[in-house]
Amino acid sequence: MVSDKKIWDDFRKGEKSALSQIYHQHIQMLFRYGKKFTQDDDLIKDTIQDLFIDLIRTRNNLGETDNITFYLMVSFRRKLVKNLKKVKLNSDPVEEDELTTEIVYSVEEELIKKESLTQREEKVRKALAGITPKQREILYYKFSCELDYEQICEIMELQYDSARKQVSRALKVMKKALLDSGVFLFLSALFF
Repeated sequence: MVSDKKIWDDFRKGEKSALSQIYHQHIQMLFRYGKKFTQDDDLIKDTIQDLFIDLIRTRNNLGETDNITFYLMVSFRRKLVKNLKKVKLNSDPVEEDELTTEIVYSVEEELIKKESLTQREEKVRKALAGITPKQREILYYKFSCELDYEQICEIMELQYDSARKQVSRALKVMKKALLDSGVFLFLSALFF
């Protein structure tokens, strides 16, 4: 298996096969990631296209990376938030917090698939509703994308301590909400 560093270096040197590989390996992930911010498929597709056009245009000036997925997520999120601000400016004033993704947390989807009991589904939804959108986003990066705190801080433009506190607070709220139902034990088995 070819390393991300090698693929990225080949792309920076202008090898079309490396660009194709990067695009095909990440296009679906970027689209799903964009859906967590907006349901506007065209805006997501346009942002992905803009991202790759910019990468091609500036490939000679791009820095090194050994994690292409992380690099693309950071770049894509910034572009998408910028595009969402433009769209919102045409309708209503926008606050930065409004652009925090309303993540439909993938763990919830996994729990629903694995635990078909309606009661447990509802308890997980209520627990997730009890945390802030920013906390859901951080949990998504931490547990679904398996990013470390430094990467989360870079994506969300947070301080390291703030990211750790947000995760801790979110897990405490969810633990409290789920403790009675036995769902917390299931979540613990998934995460810890």
